[in-house]
Amino acid sequence: MHTLSRRGFLAAGAAALASVHLPRAALAQGAVPLALSAATRTFDIDGRAATVFGLAGPGGQGLVLDPGQRFRVDLTNTLDVDTIIHWHGQIPPNVQDGVPDMPMPLLAPGETRSYDFEPRPGTHWMHSHVPIQEMQLLAAPLIVRTQDDLTADRQEVVLLLHDFSFKSPEDVLAEITGGQAATGHGGGHGAGHGMGAMPGMGQSEMGDMPMNGMMGMAGMGMDLNDYDFDAYLANDRTLSDPEVVQVERGGRIRLRVINAAAATVFWIDTGAASARLIAVDGHAVQPVPGTRFGLAMGQRLDLEVDLPSEGGAWPILALREGARERTGLILATRGAEVRRLDTVAESEAPAFDTDLAQEQSLVARDALADRPANRSQMLMLAGSMQPYVWTINGATWGSHQPVVARSGERVKLTFHNMSMMGHPMHLHGHAFQVVGLNGLRVAGALRDTVYVPPMSMVTVALDAGEAARWMLHCHHMPHLASGMMTEFAVTASV
Repeated sequence: MHTLSRRGFLAAGAAALASVHLPRAALAQGAVPLALSAATRTFDIDGRAATVFGLAGPGGQGLVLDPGQRFRVDLTNTLDVDTIIHWHGQIPPNVQDGVPDMPMPLLAPGETRSYDFEPRPGTHWMHSHVPIQEMQLLAAPLIVRTQDDLTADRQEVVLLLHDFSFKSPEDVLAEITGGQAATGHGGGHGAGHGMGAMPGMGQSEMGDMPMNGMMGMAGMGMDLNDYDFDAYLANDRTLSDPEVVQVERGGRIRLRVINAAAATVFWIDTGAASARLIAVDGHAVQPVPGTRFGLAMGQRLDLEVDLPSEGGAWPILALREGARERTGLILATRGAEVRRLDTVAESEAPAFDTDLAQEQSLVARDALADRPANRSQMLMLAGSMQPYVWTINGATWGSHQPVVARSGERVKLTFHNMSMMGHPMHLHGHAFQVVGLNGLRVAGALRDTVYVPPMSMVTVALDAGEAARWMLHCHHMPHLASGMMTEFAVTASV
């Protein structure tokens, strides 16, 4: 019987897998720009048609660039509404960052806009920076491969996670917020304007609170989930009809997981397949072995999964934190029996990283150079479910005070979460290193989105980049829509 080597197997299946998981871009550097379209699409969710948005590239939803390839893209808006796309995890010139009116306006229906910059390698994604559009699944993978990715003896699989409601995002936000969130792009950002500062403790009142006093509040009930969505999707499918990815016996998988959900934190459970966490937010970390790893909205993680030498099927499950719902895909060898899995687990998944143990386990492979900080600032994260208002330093977008720095300065930002919900904090135009967790100094991961659990503090360090206005916000879409955003205003160095 003819058998293929692992490398031969991967080569033989590359074309089919690329069309499903990794739509490859043209390799020629002198080629015309890649065409990317914001478009409407329809697919089936448990027997019911769902019409959503998407980002169609040359080979399917999303883009994959190879080593040395520039991000040279013509984005066309084929929707009947204005839109704009943010390249999450990339550091383009500010004018190409994809935030409405900072500085470029939204793209009108039928308009095309060109982008050209050097991309950063890793697992990233792209999405509308209008919250109601991201909730309509206007998002897709953006993978930039390294030379090691091309030569490694492993198969690549992308897992894009969403939460989905058949109701309109305006109705969902109205239910969640009690009508307090702006549902348009609200001055270009999808955040409410003119909302007063959140009552409560300010930075001066809380900044000197000892950590043991702050952590003593953790006995209060956490609010894990704002909303029960109709479906939780893995590559646009539920677990009742999951994607089945053909794999080789004893093969190695690089699983690139992207949490594109609006308001859901997931645990990734590899079950009987052993795994190692090798990167977060596109940046390599010292490998961390395990079978369950979590990620908040906007975050990405890369797992190396080693499959047993015998044939079989291995579910890769995404578990909704604090709940029983789950989604995922299945890795299966040819001819293996694939059993049906319930979309609801027998027990609830725990809350994600409330003690920051996972974050503390991460060590950057390519840390920032050690240098003293030129400036440090505390950012107080606050808010409540009733009234539904979420703030940074006591203010919502429109009444915010920018976080300031000069280009080239080393800056430390401490996110101090005094609310009972976790906040995935995302900074545009920069990568930062996690250097402090609840007062403990660490040499943590490089990231662009860090999860700050309730009643916790996370400190990050970064080198201020291009002199421009960069968004800094919570990546929980209802929080963002209700104004949980400020700006990192970088001025030119003297």
